[in-house]
Amino acid sequence: MRLDGKVVIVTGAGAGIGRAHALAMAERGAKVLVNDLGGDMDGAGKSAGPANQVVEEIVAAGGEAIANADSVIPPEGGQSIVDAAIDAWGRIDVVLNNAGVLGERMGIADVTDVKIDSVIATHLRGAFSVIRPAWRVMAEQGGGRIINTSSGTIFGIQSGASYQAAKAALLGLTRNLALQGAGIGIKVNALLPTAFSRMTNMIPQESFRQFMEDRFTPERVAQFAVLMASEGFTHSGEFFAVGGGRVARVVLGVTEGIISETSTAEDYADHLEEAMDLGGLEVPPDRATEFNLYVGRLGWDGHLEVSMGRTPIAT
Repeated sequence: MRLDGKVVIVTGAGAGIGRAHALAMAERGAKVLVNDLGGDMDGAGKSAGPANQVVEEIVAAGGEAIANADSVIPPEGGQSIVDAAIDAWGRIDVVLNNAGVLGERMGIADVTDVKIDSVIATHLRGAFSVIRPAWRVMAEQGGGRIINTSSGTIFGIQSGASYQAAKAALLGLTRNLALQGAGIGIKVNALLPTAFSRMTNMIPQESFRQFMEDRFTPERVAQFAVLMASEGFTHSGEFFAVGGGRVARVVLGVTEGIISETSTAEDYADHLEEAMDLGGLEVPPDRATEFNLYVGRLGWDGHLEVSMGRTPIAT
């Protein structure tokens, strides 16, 4: 599986999973823009060193890459990243949004506004800042691939509310952009990686930390990212949990639900277990399809237009 001639932007590529992404893409023939602010895990500080080091590794192995140390947060940072790739190679085929910072290690009542803003800005705003200028380039050239890095923490952990909120928001962004890109050749998917990195190196249980380091290597995740970046990967709007050699589809599902004619709190309470029953679970590809699953049961017998685009869901 080759990526010869492809231009790939990887943000947060100075270490960990991002570095593995950059090296794997380059090994397959891609030209890689290695972006990394060079700060610590909390986002403080700046250094071009990490990005330059990864570029040196790629070039030493016979690949082609350039370094970039712009922050992904401000729009001008995202524009600068995209401009650097265009100036070097004239196109952009893949954007892999991987830049991130650690979430708070405290409860919701104690986390500071500064920390919340920093986490959400880096993970979510940063994705917007890079995607917007890259999207214009991809639309003009007739297609491309966008890979957003979410997290398995969306299923819930006890700390890091801002981190989980930002990572869940990226799933919504992924679904929206997949629909926007459907007619212009842009495929958008999300990656939920699990890999040993400087973030997971803080696991207190030594035996499990060693297991993670041995089994959950960043390279195992990066190889699936290579697949997602390839021309043969035709899925869009999907989420994939990847780690330790395991790949699984993550879905947004909806139960069959119940219909209440009285619509009182008491009636809803009486039938809540039926509404929660997973027996008739559906996995709709978009909001219109989800709406179509039940609107007929509510008495609508007119024409319902299920659209992948911007037209109304019902007329």
